[in-house]
Amino acid sequence: MNIPIPQLNAIVEAIRAAGGEPLFVGGVVRDMLLGLPFDGDVDVEVYRLDADRLFEILSAFGRVDAVGRSFGVLKMRFPGGIELDFALPRRENKIGAGHRGFLALPDPTMSVREAAGRRDFTINAMALTPEGELLDFYGGQQDLRDRVLRHPTLAFAEDPLRVLRGMQFAARFNMRLAPETAALCRTMLPEASTLAIERVWGEWWKWASLGTHPAAGLRVLEESGWLSLYPELVALVDCPQDPEWHPEGSVWLHTQFVCNVAATLAERDGLEPQARAVLLLAALCHDLGKPSTTAVINGRIRSPGHDQAGVPLTTSLLKRIGCPREIIEQVEPLVREHMVHIGMPLADRAVRRLSARLSPATIEQWGRLIEADASGRPPLPPANPAQEYVDYARELSAAVGPPEPVLLGRHVLAAGLAKPGPELGAMLKQAYQAQLDGAFETVEDGLAWLSETLQHK
Repeated sequence: MNIPIPQLNAIVEAIRAAGGEPLFVGGVVRDMLLGLPFDGDVDVEVYRLDADRLFEILSAFGRVDAVGRSFGVLKMRFPGGIELDFALPRRENKIGAGHRGFLALPDPTMSVREAAGRRDFTINAMALTPEGELLDFYGGQQDLRDRVLRHPTLAFAEDPLRVLRGMQFAARFNMRLAPETAALCRTMLPEASTLAIERVWGEWWKWASLGTHPAAGLRVLEESGWLSLYPELVALVDCPQDPEWHPEGSVWLHTQFVCNVAATLAERDGLEPQARAVLLLAALCHDLGKPSTTAVINGRIRSPGHDQAGVPLTTSLLKRIGCPREIIEQVEPLVREHMVHIGMPLADRAVRRLSARLSPATIEQWGRLIEADASGRPPLPPANPAQEYVDYARELSAAVGPPEPVLLGRHVLAAGLAKPGPELGAMLKQAYQAQLDGAFETVEDGLAWLSETLQHK
């Protein structure tokens, strides 16, 4: 196994010399079998040594973070973002409800097979010896080939977080739940409320920032019954759409297609993780307002005002999954403005005002959402009706944020047109709106505009 960590071979040999048995486990094995590039994280499971002896061995090779020492987990970090996690096999006894209701004790004598059976999915239950021998007790390699998420043993049911892990794994690796695993997940739904919201967000973050097939993750929620945790999404399942504009079917199916296109656009444009997450969550939420606004009007299915109606639903859903406020504040205006290009003039005033309304999101982000929305309607071909607005915004230097105010308080005060206080703030707001309308572009012209405006009051 080719892991580019110079110290790793020496660490492995030192563990073996002390009587331990180190195995590479988890994601590093899965990703290697998938042919994915090394991401810098390596999990090593160590048998037949206790935590104190392991800590002593590792300390000879660098700083050891012993934050999980009582649970048999030790961490080491190396240059280049490389992180090694060393863990002893653990017996986890369920003593309460939910993700935290466990008493975890390291057990160096546990067999490799038993330890593997306590992992979440068979694709993560494989182990690799330092010589490259694959230990696969539960058919993980075949499940990986078949793109199936299957639980190795009934110990899966002890941790409800694993259902959401299944969601993000499906989104990242284009996988589906095995029917028996979906059935087991449905029995775990009553414990969903015990999950800490930061852990919930951790899985949704991976869905949004890493998922290349996000619709596969949404199908995991549906098949497991866990979609019921998100009534805003449940409402989309049977919400109809006009077949001329949406031949793909319901709003729920449309949303899945849009999310997949959004992931493709994020890859195409090389978005960093947070920008990718904003786009994916906007794609997920963009039509949340349709169920409450959909009606048959003049014989056609219409959803007037669904863009505005979707904003509070977006807020409630994103808060429920633990989404940080800085992301919510970008997603909300994208949802609110995702229909505005229909009939919007291609003019300085309209584009500048859109840029201001979208802030802290940007017209470039908005353009990607529009492209994903228009392209998520198979068998209709991909489309990008917002491209001309994005191009125009770039010409106006308004594509990645609204124009900076030309007139500042110090300009107005120096000109003697106002005194500090609420009146000054109101003047500056009025001046900024005039600037967006193209009334002036320089400080001098802005002061002249303000002076004339004050004279006519």
